[in-house]
Amino acid sequence: MLQPAAPAKQEPSAAQRLRPLAEFSGSLGQRVYQTLRQAILSLAYRPGEILRKPDICDALGVSRSPVADAVARLQAEGLVDVVPQAGTFVARFSMQEIREGAFLREAIEVAAIERVAERITDDQLQLLRRNITVQTALVADGDIPGFYAMDAAMHELLLSFTGFPKLALVAETAWAHVNRARQLILPVPGRVQATLAEHKAILAALEKRDPPAARAAIQAHLRQLITYLEPLERDRPDLFNPS
Repeated sequence: MLQPAAPAKQEPSAAQRLRPLAEFSGSLGQRVYQTLRQAILSLAYRPGEILRKPDICDALGVSRSPVADAVARLQAEGLVDVVPQAGTFVARFSMQEIREGAFLREAIEVAAIERVAERITDDQLQLLRRNITVQTALVADGDIPGFYAMDAAMHELLLSFTGFPKLALVAETAWAHVNRARQLILPVPGRVQATLAEHKAILAALEKRDPPAARAAIQAHLRQLITYLEPLERDRPDLFNPS
């Protein structure tokens, strides 16, 4: 006897994927851009998926103008592709862009941590310890999104300790494509535990105020990403642009 076909899996609505505008600051256009960008970076919208502007307008309660402006900014960042007569699509991953972003981020963070290791204060170390304490609890709870947020906060702390206020923005821009891609590997069994151990090694080097050890620890941490992502290009070609 033939079994009835399983119902097609329904995609989440735009309202389910987009965080409320009230969670962001700035002009209306800036807030629309921020929520769309966050949804793309978090993979709420998957690589290759179409962005339906009318649905986004309805979900956010805005006109087409701020959405169109946000899409233009995202296109300039390489996060969306606008195809005439076809639509707007979330950009697929590019290993070339990921490698370039990883290279830039390593250059920035290595220079930053060497500077920080020489002059880090006890108060700054306490902020890092608290962050890692929360990371540890989130790993124990299996809260991957929460861990990811605290991971990002830790790197922002390290960059802020340099005393250069623009550094975090430069690093975040360079890291955008990599940040999106790393969402794919955090659910890999054992990866969050390994990431936590790498973070603790960075903290230990800073507690010793040892620039060479801090440099080695941050390099080992950042280089793990490419190790995990390169097999994904082979195993999930649907998510990547052809090389």
